[in-house]
Amino acid sequence: MQNEILAQVLEQNRMDCSHFCKNITAENADYRLTDQTASVGFIYRHIGETTHLIAQFFGYKTEIEGTTIGQLDSGKQYDLETSRKYFEEGYNTLKKMVTETSDKEWLEEIETTWFGKIQRIKLFSILLFHNSHHCGQISSAIVKGRK
Repeated sequence: MQNEILAQVLEQNRMDCSHFCKNITAENADYRLTDQTASVGFIYRHIGETTHLIAQFFGYKTEIEGTTIGQLDSGKQYDLETSRKYFEEGYNTLKKMVTETSDKEWLEEIETTWFGKIQRIKLFSILLFHNSHHCGQISSAIVKGRK
């Protein structure tokens, strides 16, 4: 039952984020809310990279590097198809993780370089909140932002 609940929560998060991210285009990828905030394209890449890198703490391998984590947006252009791929593959990995993780394992602590020792369920929730937060930023930047 617990995994079914987590699968539903994950699917809702994916649907909500996908709703905003589907509106990202080459024309608006440079949009920012202010000069100091990150661009739509940077944030989109950041979501995909972070999802993959956090999945590593759960034991899932990735070849993706964290080029946006802890970095300021320098204006670099990110390939949107690659970002979409990272986003989709990341959520597919999370879906697999929910299916493969037992109820007992969710409460076990795992070691992370970013958060120290933390329960799997807490790390999972941090990631979902992280993605929701950034998808909200993307939505705002697309609607109200500028180049």
